[in-house]
Amino acid sequence: MSQAPLHLQFPPNFVWGVATSSFQIEGAAHEAGKGESIWDRFCKQPGVIADASDGIVACDHFHRLEEDLDLIASLGVNAYRFSIAWPRVRPDGHGAFNPQGLDFYDRLVDGLKARGIQAWATLNHWDLPQGLQDLGGWNSRDTVHRFVEYARHVNDRLGDRLAGITTHNEPWVVATLGHDKGIFAPGLKSRKLAAQVSHHLLLSHGLALQALRADGAKSQLGIVLNLASTVPATAMPADVAAAQLADSHGRRWYADPLFKGEYPADALADLGADAPVVEAGDMAAIAQPMDYLGVNYYTRSVVSASGEEWNAKGRGLPVSDMDWEIYPQGLTDLLVLLKNDYAALPPVYITENGGAFKDDQLSHGRVQDDDRIDYLRTHIGAVAKAMQQGVPMAGYMVWSLMDNFEWASGYLKRFGIVHVDYETLARTPKASAGWYQQFLKDWRG
Repeated sequence: MSQAPLHLQFPPNFVWGVATSSFQIEGAAHEAGKGESIWDRFCKQPGVIADASDGIVACDHFHRLEEDLDLIASLGVNAYRFSIAWPRVRPDGHGAFNPQGLDFYDRLVDGLKARGIQAWATLNHWDLPQGLQDLGGWNSRDTVHRFVEYARHVNDRLGDRLAGITTHNEPWVVATLGHDKGIFAPGLKSRKLAAQVSHHLLLSHGLALQALRADGAKSQLGIVLNLASTVPATAMPADVAAAQLADSHGRRWYADPLFKGEYPADALADLGADAPVVEAGDMAAIAQPMDYLGVNYYTRSVVSASGEEWNAKGRGLPVSDMDWEIYPQGLTDLLVLLKNDYAALPPVYITENGGAFKDDQLSHGRVQDDDRIDYLRTHIGAVAKAMQQGVPMAGYMVWSLMDNFEWASGYLKRFGIVHVDYETLARTPKASAGWYQQFLKDWRG
């Protein structure tokens, strides 16, 4: 890597942001006509959320919008990635739309525009309307068409002010954690179901892009995948083969259809009778050209043939509070792999990157989160290294703007560069927020 200071390695048009999602921060779960989501329902199940919490209040962003917009602006970022709560916009997922729901997002995007910040909206960050789940959810092909209707409705109202529209955030999580492992909403456990869900998510992405382009969408259109560099635990042939298959079930299961119009043959063979039903024309629809690819990266994946979980902490390697190995080189490796594997790779944005650390206590009104500063600095450096190797990088967004509801971990894990006191809901920028702010000042010169 060149010796130039880190901020000088990024071009003047690079996009720098922070990211959140609706269910994790908005609250106001039963206000302004919002319907129930699968996460509202899931949180009511005993034992599924580590601290038995829910998203009814979360960070109360719905009622603190102006304060939070000022907070975002104070960081000096030029982009904010957020998600739209589908059940806020269409309470049952089918039937009537709720104008009050889009009123909130109207104020959000207008507020960002007034502050000179690009708005990047995600249509599905996991909070599917429960009304659609009751009709089969993502296992039903009908949900694909309801998603396209929702996408068109949002674009019609907000599209003139959105820099980017992301169809789905991390479809692997919806399919695998929600429908195979059962640890995320809707809490189902079937490999066959998960495979079909993954196909419907990808199909709805492709059909939505077709529809939005036909509607004259002005925004950049893309999808966000959670990806890891997958490596074998040892050089033993069995571990190498296991890692290759894991990569096919993970990264390639989503990226190959998008960029090559096909599922990986080895993953399909491994699924056997559990492989998804694919209708004529589906793969061509999925492989719509995209304006960008969003990549969420947190750690690498180390795979052994034994199926034994890679215990980075037990090996004395650095880990976050999620017990995920901190491995910035894996981000460079992943990005270079994407460039080499996909000739049609569009501009790439890191749409989530960050670390959870035990920083719930304010000391003298501040959280001195040096471990998070180091995490961000080294991972931004990893992006710079990827750019030097020809990867078409266009932006980087920190996960997350503020501490929030961390899904099955509840409020126990903190990813924010802004501390949230869950009693008072007071926001206090951490040292990492100050570091990011200074980095962006230096970048701007």
